[in-house]
Amino acid sequence: LAFVLSSTAFQEGEDIPVKYSCDGQDVSPALSWSGVPQGTQTFVLILDDPDAPGGAFTHWVLFNIPADTLDLSEGIPAQAQLADGARQGINDFGQIGYGGPCPPIGSRHQYRFTIYAIDKSLDLMSGATKQQVLDAIQGYILSQAQLTGMYQR
Repeated sequence: LAFVLSSTAFQEGEDIPVKYSCDGQDVSPALSWSGVPQGTQTFVLILDDPDAPGGAFTHWVLFNIPADTLDLSEGIPAQAQLADGARQGINDFGQIGYGGPCPPIGSRHQYRFTIYAIDKSLDLMSGATKQQVLDAIQGYILSQAQLTGMYQR
């Protein structure tokens, strides 16, 4: 069974609705995943924009999502720790939690939601950066899945 990440808000390669961007309500879209590999203890979710002028721009870092959590509802609150114990890192806007697509006017960027199935729990504090999380999961990734959406202002 393939590990798959999907959203009810948009399909792979489609435009992300304005609601989820800095031009709208700037809330995170609903996400769900299936085909979880055996041995998964936690999930890590990262949203970044590889087309940003200064290199990949991080929009969301979420880690220690419990193995029995298979979806995220729309509008995850911008708090350090969620009810299920998951922790949120810092994005490149300098904030905890989700920061929606906000490319320069006139340019169309891709936004990559990547989920990693990890066979451990991360010993990192909330507010960790994408790089700290990626470094911590090296050697513990069982599988990963990606969902890419587009956004243009």
